[in-house]
Amino acid sequence: MVAIPQAPPAPPKRKHTLLPVLIVLFLISYGLMCMLAVEQDRTIASQRWLIRSLLSDSSELSSIKGKMVQKQYADAQAQAKAGSRSQAQTPLTQTPLTQVPMTQVPMTQDKAGVAAQSSHNAGKTRKTMPPKPPLGISDIVDGRRIVKTI
Repeated sequence: MVAIPQAPPAPPKRKHTLLPVLIVLFLISYGLMCMLAVEQDRTIASQRWLIRSLLSDSSELSSIKGKMVQKQYADAQAQAKAGSRSQAQTPLTQTPLTQVPMTQVPMTQDKAGVAAQSSHNAGKTRKTMPPKPPLGISDIVDGRRIVKTI
């Protein structure tokens, strides 16, 4: 009898060969995402603190500016009262209204309204309007486009 050599038995196929690698990758990625969430929380907290700090600084600065404007207004009123007293004594030393800055206008009987108004507006800044651009070809009105109604 002739013996036929048999092939060695094939090892059983493993279906889950990549499962441990995938589990390790999943755990690493989950850990990184948790670290990212913690860092974002820290960043948001520091930004919140910065915004609150800037808000308090801004409110403090605006209150200081308000106090300065009130002080300038009070100084202008005191100068106006002192100017009206000195002007009542020596009317020849009066300077023309155009040469004196608006905050230093002496208050007289006929100019009381102007002086009060100028000292009231001394703290406000006047906004100027930008000049209008020159008319171009497209800005010229076309007679055919004018709607005439009866």
